[in-house]
Amino acid sequence: MNTKDFWRDVLEQNREKLQGYFHEDAVIRWHCSNELFTVQEYIRANCEYPGQWDGEIERMEETTDTIITAVKVYPVDKSCSFHVVSFLKLANGLITEMDEYWGDDGVALEWRRQLGIGRSMR
Repeated sequence: MNTKDFWRDVLEQNREKLQGYFHEDAVIRWHCSNELFTVQEYIRANCEYPGQWDGEIERMEETTDTIITAVKVYPVDKSCSFHVVSFLKLANGLITEMDEYWGDDGVALEWRRQLGIGRSMR
């Protein structure tokens, strides 16, 4: 599986191409919102999400049967951004399980800023 192509098709909300990345019985889990999807439900959730999206893979690691990505996702107007860490389990080049952890990007919490610890990464 070409991970860069997969993420391009996710961000472009390409319903037809997304189907081809998944085994028909794949399971998709969005842990932060406690949601479990079938492939068709995931594709619908992704492709019907409002807006036009872009993003960039910031990190990718591969093992024998798993691809791990950290991706920055943002609307094309760059009005906000999110990060998603995805664990893609593969068999015969198709995703059989996908576990994702989504988070909003933002400033450090006030209590940590008051401690005067840490600094901006960018």
